[in-house]
Amino acid sequence: MNTHTAFRRAQVYNFLAHAFLYPQDNWTEDAELVGHILNEIKGDWRLKIGSWTLDVGSLKFGVWSLELLQAEHRRVFGLAGSQCYETEIGSPHEYRQSQEMADLAGFYRAFGFDVGGAVRERHDHLAVELEFMYVLALKESYAATLERENNLEHFEISVDAQKKFLSAHLGKWMELFAKSLAHFAETGPYVALAHFADEWIKADARRLGITLESRALDQIALTPFDPVESCAGCASADKSESEIELV
Repeated sequence: MNTHTAFRRAQVYNFLAHAFLYPQDNWTEDAELVGHILNEIKGDWRLKIGSWTLDVGSLKFGVWSLELLQAEHRRVFGLAGSQCYETEIGSPHEYRQSQEMADLAGFYRAFGFDVGGAVRERHDHLAVELEFMYVLALKESYAATLERENNLEHFEISVDAQKKFLSAHLGKWMELFAKSLAHFAETGPYVALAHFADEWIKADARRLGITLESRALDQIALTPFDPVESCAGCASADKSESEIELV
């Protein structure tokens, strides 16, 4: 049991979770710290040294002010639309969307992960799923430090949950998300971030001993529209364009 590696992994997942949300601070300034973390733990991964995704010597997303970064977030995710939600990509029927959301909720409940708070997103938002992996890695790190007879059980439960969550959810669609973002937005810090997150998750999966599903973007149809799981149920969605005031 390596508590240091688990804690460092948690830090990387936490960085990614915050970076994909609308920026309240400049996450690009933390890239150097993440690079140091990758250098610390690179012996546990077969990293693609020399590629732009997990180049542990030069993890860079460019120099951006907070104002420009916020504008870039609006540009990129405005173009990508709902594809930062797992159930919007590649579910063949709308009923699958509800099943996947229920499965995500089951994962979260089992580990006391509350998605409520001042800033809320759907259970299937990329940032939420990344934050859940952060929590699981923290639990793994904590379990490794416990000096109790049942610490091995807690450790194994947290590791097994990470394997299952990556296989069933985050690792199943992260590659598609990165490809989709590159297709719509072409370039910029968020495209680089998505590619980094994709390669990080693949490397983490290899470390955990699991193989992730790989799917080509042109083989995926977007999930059929379901007003129950979309923004169509929002009060503002019922208003005509002329009724919505811009402030």
